[in-house]
Parts: sequence; structure tokens; C-alpha cells
Amino acid sequence: MEIAMTRNILFPTSVIGSIPRPDYVKDLIADDSPYSPDEFRRLMGAAIRSVVAMQEAAGLDVISDGEWWRKSYIGVIAELAHGFELSVNPADGRPWTIVVDRLSPKYPGFIAQEVSFLKQLTDRQIKATLPAPALLGERMWDAELSSKAYPTREEFVRDCVPILRHEIELLRNEGVSIIQVDDPHLCLFVDPAVRAGYENPDQAADFAVDMDNQVVADFTDVRLAVHLCRRAGARARGEAHHQGSFDPIMSQLRRLEVGHITMEFTTPGSGEMAVLRELPETVEIGLGCVSTLPGVVDSVDTIVNRVEQALEHVAPERITLNPECGFAPGSAAKVDIDEVYAKLKNEVAAARILREKNS
Repeated sequence: MEIAMTRNILFPTSVIGSIPRPDYVKDLIADDSPYSPDEFRRLMGAAIRSVVAMQEAAGLDVISDGEWWRKSYIGVIAELAHGFELSVNPADGRPWTIVVDRLSPKYPGFIAQEVSFLKQLTDRQIKATLPAPALLGERMWDAELSSKAYPTREEFVRDCVPILRHEIELLRNEGVSIIQVDDPHLCLFVDPAVRAGYENPDQAADFAVDMDNQVVADFTDVRLAVHLCRRAGARARGEAHHQGSFDPIMSQLRRLEVGHITMEFTTPGSGEMAVLRELPETVEIGLGCVSTLPGVVDSVDTIVNRVEQALEHVAPERITLNPECGFAPGSAAKVDIDEVYAKLKNEVAAARILREKNS
């Protein structure tokens, strides 16, 4: 039986996962960081206390550690498993973690350790995040550099599943509130231009869902979610985002074996919220109702209005509020954490108004 996320209140509030890293935090996780392991843990622990305090001061019901222990939200797989090397992406010159050898366990429990520390700092519900297998395949497999270990991208993706499953088991044992699989790769298939690049886009989207389902299969005693986005947060790096309504992937979304799906509706071209009617009634909607675009702070009324549009299609008990994406779209992004605080305060204020209207 799938467990509901936060049903003690209507319209619980959450972040997606990542929070902007101040420069000193980026320095702490840099490859050339001068700090000893003990000093790193002391300083990073103090930093995470501050980001937890920020979320609690904003009033969130569900919080994260900002994913600050990690060098990247996808690259965390290289903490969990051997087989990767750090290279440079020839397309943009940014660091690129890529698979070059067969995967083997390296540091099982790296993400569970994040939760263990976070539990000491808060009594709020805690969200832990994992990258989706197909997302790892999209970002970390290269036809030339990876092919000796994994001749096909799909072989690498399948080998990621047991590594991620073991981490979910450890997270469950740690007592995490919510485990979220981040799968922006699946959401690429809303874009007609992306679909045109695949011989069979539905088959590729089905594969992504099958891998997500294998990762979460049989974990019926822990709260499970899948996060979808159009990489809205990538706009903080000046990258393009992907157009298209959710209609082309609704058949895939109905097959996800989780009790919660986050969907983004703040960006132009996201389509109508009527698609929410097509999801099983047992599935909660993490409504992406707060823009992560730098310089844009949605008013409380704007957020309330977005949620009320969703209420035309689904019951209030099924809706949770969250930003459309993570607030820290990469190490190169420069995002104002005080602006993030203002956005989260407005999210919480909107939730209070919605509770009053729907109680």
C-alpha cells in the first residue's frame, strides 16, 4: 500500500530538493578544497544547519539539506559506485562525470548519511532525492568513452538500478519521510523537437518509466515520488527549456508505480492542468506552482491562483505545493538565496490561504 506524503494537513509545502549554494559552500565541495575530511564535515555541517534554518523560518512542512553534501545532484552516483571518472564536457567545458568501467559498490549509504545528519537538525519531514536511471544514462554515458564498459546506453542504465535500489533500502531503514526519484529525462518527451530526434520516442519514454519502476519496486513501506520538470532551473544557466504539454507522456505517467508525481505548470507552454484528471486518483500531485526563474518572485495571490486552477480538476487532499524545480540547477548557476527565501515564504502564505478556503 502506497503511503501518502503529508495528509495531516491540506496543501503541505515542500522544496523539490536543491537550494542555492553560497560561494563558501561551493569552495568546500571543490576538487581543490584545502580542508581535511574532518574540517570539511564540520564546516559543511554548519552550512547545512543554516539552510535548514532558512527553510524552517519560511515555514515549510517538508525540507531537504539543499543537496549540499553532493558535488552534483546527478554525480552523486559516483559516490555510490565505482566506474566513473571526471572529464570535461566538450560541448561547454563544464566538468563531466562519465562512466568508463563496470559499476561496483563504492559508498553505499552516502545519501542515507545525508538524512542521518539532517534528522539531528529538524523535526520536520525530510525529503531525500535520487537521480533516475535513464537520466544517468542520458548525462553520463558516452558512445566513445563508455563503450568498452557498456556497449549501449541501456546496459549502463540497467546496471544503475541495483545501486539505486540499495540506497533506497538504506534510506528506508534510516527513516526518511519521502524518497524522490528525479527524472527530468522522462519529461523531455513532452517536447516535439526532442521526440523528433528519437526513432521511437514512446519506446524511449517507456524505458525510462520501466527503469524508475524497477528502482522503487516492492518498497511499499516508504513514501515514494517522481519529480518531473522541463529543466526550468536550467534557465538560471541561460539554457533553453523544453516546450510542450504533458499530453504525449500521460500514458507513461499513469504507469509510474509511486504515490506522488511532481509536475511543473508555471512556465509558458506547459499545457492545461486538465491532464491531472488522467492520473490515478491514488496519486498525489506535487504542483509546481512557484517559479524558480531568477529575478521572479511570484506573489501569494499568483500562487493561490495556480493551485485553484488545479483544484478544478483534482481534490485538495491530493495537492502539495512546491517550486517548479530545484533552486540550484548546477555549480555554475548564481542564484540569490534570499530571493529563494522570499519565494518559499510566499508559497507557505499561499498554503495558509488555501487551507482556510478549503477546510
